Amino acid sequence: MKQLITAIFFCLSVTVFAQIDKKNVLFTVDDESIMASEFVRVYNKNLDLVKDESQKDVDAYLELFINYQLKVKEAKRLELDKDAKYIREFSNYKSQLTKNFMSDSKVTETLVKEAYDRSTMDISASHVLIRIEESETDTTQVYNRLLELRKRIINEGYTPVQKEVHNGKTVFAEDLGFFSAFKMVYAFETVAFNTKVGEVSMPFRTRFGYHIVSVTGKRPSLGEVTVAHIMVSKNQKDSLLNPETRIKEIYKKLQQGEKFQSLAKQFSDDKSSSSKGGALSPFTGGQLGSKEFEDMAFSLNKKDEVSKPFKTDFGWHIVKLIDKKGIQPYEEVKAVFENKVKRDSRSQLINSSLAKQLDETYKVADNKEALSYFTSIINDNFFKQAWIVPVDIEQEKTFITIENKTMSYGDFAQHLFKKQREYANKSMSSNALVNGVYNKFKENQIIQYHKDNLEFENEDFAHVLKEYRDGLLLFDLMEKQVWNAASKDSVGLNAYYENHKNDYMWEDRVDAVILSSANEKMINKAIKLLNKGTAIETIEAELNQDEAQNIISTKDVFEFGNQALPKDFEFKKGTSEIYKHNDAYHVILVDSVLPKSIKTLSESRGRVVSDYQNQIEKDWIKSLNERYSVKVNKKVLKKVKSQILN
Repeated sequence: MKQLITAIFFCLSVTVFAQIDKKNVLFTVDDESIMASEFVRVYNKNLDLVKDESQKDVDAYLELFINYQLKVKEAKRLELDKDAKYIREFSNYKSQLTKNFMSDSKVTETLVKEAYDRSTMDISASHVLIRIEESETDTTQVYNRLLELRKRIINEGYTPVQKEVHNGKTVFAEDLGFFSAFKMVYAFETVAFNTKVGEVSMPFRTRFGYHIVSVTGKRPSLGEVTVAHIMVSKNQKDSLLNPETRIKEIYKKLQQGEKFQSLAKQFSDDKSSSSKGGALSPFTGGQLGSKEFEDMAFSLNKKDEVSKPFKTDFGWHIVKLIDKKGIQPYEEVKAVFENKVKRDSRSQLINSSLAKQLDETYKVADNKEALSYFTSIINDNFFKQAWIVPVDIEQEKTFITIENKTMSYGDFAQHLFKKQREYANKSMSSNALVNGVYNKFKENQIIQYHKDNLEFENEDFAHVLKEYRDGLLLFDLMEKQVWNAASKDSVGLNAYYENHKNDYMWEDRVDAVILSSANEKMINKAIKLLNKGTAIETIEAELNQDEAQNIISTKDVFEFGNQALPKDFEFKKGTSEIYKHNDAYHVILVDSVLPKSIKTLSESRGRVVSDYQNQIEKDWIKSLNERYSVKVNKKVLKKVKSQILN
């Protein structure tokens, strides 16, 4: 909901407007000025999002925009921006948003394209890993041992070496199966993709230790698949309906020649797809939340091929292949891959490149004398987590400066103190330790300075940050003034319902059982049995003999317009005529007809609460207009309209 509010009203736009001066005030809310440039930016960005044509009218949109600003003003008057929960949530939003603006575009583009190219292939590989600490510098022995193992794998094959060396503690020899981009740490992925099939790599290092990787195969990735499905949910209203039994009944009907699309419309519990004959949106490998469903979908190869019934966490399914195609074009999936790169270990390469650029942009003053000092005070206690900051250290002495930000000797000393745990029981020189910690410290400080000042250095970021800030405020305000008020005000809700109850009506309904069959003779037999008063269970047993699924029954209360009912169905008690609907024959046994009637508050509560909320909001906005003085600059508005319309 929070994201929706923000997205509807305020989205990022990088359009530059020449006609509107940044100093042009479009309107004021009391003493607060709202700039014309902000309105034009938001209007143009949202133009393609709104479906209501009236909202594309500048005057109508201005009214929405003014109401939004009134709500933000009210939120600040109530000091919702000082609430601890709001501050925490905004901080989280800002942190996430900042990541999207913190990158070296050239390095990012290279890594994104590389990741895409790798995603077009799956690699099958095995590896041997000897675990060593990241800080370990004496690695000759490990490296040489892996050279020996590499030679043995080339001569003897992987399996005998694996059986001999794998202990699951210090040495790991594992068959990794097929994988693609982002499935392994970047360093490992890079070596695997650069090693030819049938070859074994030279030893290489990752944060886990030293590896060799044996590539046994490469294949094109699975690509994209489009399927339709029929689902019988594991959760059924009818306690007598067994999902597994029902899906097998439907499968029999498919084998008897009935149309998949028609059966999906009639029986699938996935209502988001059943009206479309069970058709789902295209998806790629790893995109769905159900591995079982994905594996089955990709296992189908011929168009219109239908799977056998299978089970997932959602229920039972039958899947039909509609289309299967290869990798999507780079430009279509570029944004998706960019997000993945920024979440992957590759992001460290982007950060390092960005820090290098910023180091050249900002005024950064190093203190080489300081590094010599810190090298001199590090001793063996550091690697035993027993080192303490010397009491005579000059705490306030300048260590490094970035523009107007200063880090002192004390700051770096405390940073070193906290790093002891990472270096516990390790062995390295004081000089290597201090220089390594310092380089990372400096990089992080430069990046952090850029983050802290991004709002003042990047106009696009500043716009979006304001939108998040105001959007969160608006959510909290609406929750307090409208949504909670409507849901908790039972007296007001009842009164609203009583005054508007004619707006909440049931259409004609029937309490009925629908008997369906693709065979007209079978449905005629069903009618004869119904007319004799034969029970539904008996009819099914009699007509579904010899493992044939000739007929299926569905019991429910069906409202006018329900897709299970034929469009020309006559609402009357008793046994209906035969209807041809969804490529099958149906007869409907109506137990009772429920005519149009007013829904109770309980039956229509969702709609009533929503309508009541709208009424509360309408009255509330009226009161805000009375509380605050809004003055629109007509001359600037005319200029805005001229720019937008042209």
